[in-house]
Amino acid sequence: MTLLLALYLPASLVAVALYGIDKAAARRERRRIRESTLHLVALAGGWPGALLARRAFRHKTRKQPFGAILWGCVAVNVGLVAWLATAEATAGLRRLAGLG
Repeated sequence: MTLLLALYLPASLVAVALYGIDKAAARRERRRIRESTLHLVALAGGWPGALLARRAFRHKTRKQPFGAILWGCVAVNVGLVAWLATAEATAGLRRLAGLG
């Protein structure tokens, strides 16, 4: 659990910062952050921050393809964490690492 927090918290903080920067840039008609970058941060574990920032900044809420991809990132993360929580996954990872 602490490993998840150690990964998800910094990634979520980065996501919140990126969404805030992108929203400010959109308001000022400045250079924007690529959607692929926002999705990559969400996929890397920043999805909790991305979901919070999206709602808090009311940013990218009407762009349906963006929202669907973001929720896909959430599903991939939750699925991966669920799989990693199984004994079979742990044993497989230990074998890959040469520990068992």
